[in-house]
Amino acid sequence: MPDMSASVSLAMTHLVPLAKEVDENKVTPGVLGFIVFAAMAVAVWGLMKSMSKHMGKVDFKEPADPEQPSAAGAPAKTTAPAPSTTTVTGKPSSTS
Repeated sequence: MPDMSASVSLAMTHLVPLAKEVDENKVTPGVLGFIVFAAMAVAVWGLMKSMSKHMGKVDFKEPADPEQPSAAGAPAKTTAPAPSTTTVTGKPSSTS
């Protein structure tokens, strides 16, 4: 297996002169960089607006737990729930 430090130093001796040829005053992101940044900003804005709209639809109130005692101290009635007449899709089930 070749020595990695030798190949790294060889690569650095070839790349360092190339880096020194670049004038630091002329390197800019340019128009393409601005367009990409602006597109990302618009996308983030749209996602945040959509998220706030969807979060507004969420109901955070939990239903009362029937097993919890009532505020008066008397135990709550435990009754069996009524049989459901709807399916998972929300459409009435057909009884044949």
